[in-house]
Amino acid sequence: MKSRSYNTVSVAEKDVKREWFIVDAQGKTLGRMVSGIASILSGKHKPTFTPNSDTGDFVIVINSAKVRMTGKKMTDRPLVRYTGNPGGQRLTTPKELIEKNPNKLIEHSVKGMLPKSSLGNKMFRKLFVYEGADHPHAAQKPKQL
Repeated sequence: MKSRSYNTVSVAEKDVKREWFIVDAQGKTLGRMVSGIASILSGKHKPTFTPNSDTGDFVIVINSAKVRMTGKKMTDRPLVRYTGNPGGQRLTTPKELIEKNPNKLIEHSVKGMLPKSSLGNKMFRKLFVYEGADHPHAAQKPKQL
């Protein structure tokens, strides 16, 4: 009797080879860029993807203030957060958020596309967002996405 050649292999987190990628957000559409980033953070681009472990890579995003949204979404789409108190629902627009802290818009979008668990939190910690073109991760030799 022959053995099967299609056994599922789960990769342990200690065996994962992590890489660094850099994304320039200047002129890119927010949703398309962020969905690619979330896929890389979770490791779905690798053949060794394991759903129950963190197999993803590190991502650096530069020029976060220059990201764009199509149509009138920058002024008309509300971003909802909740303070935890009764009547504590707060609404802001992406334009207001970019003026206050441009990194928060990308972080908020990526976090919404990751798993809502401790595994998602672990993946989110591998994201680094910077407002300008400078970043302190040159020693990691990030590859351009």
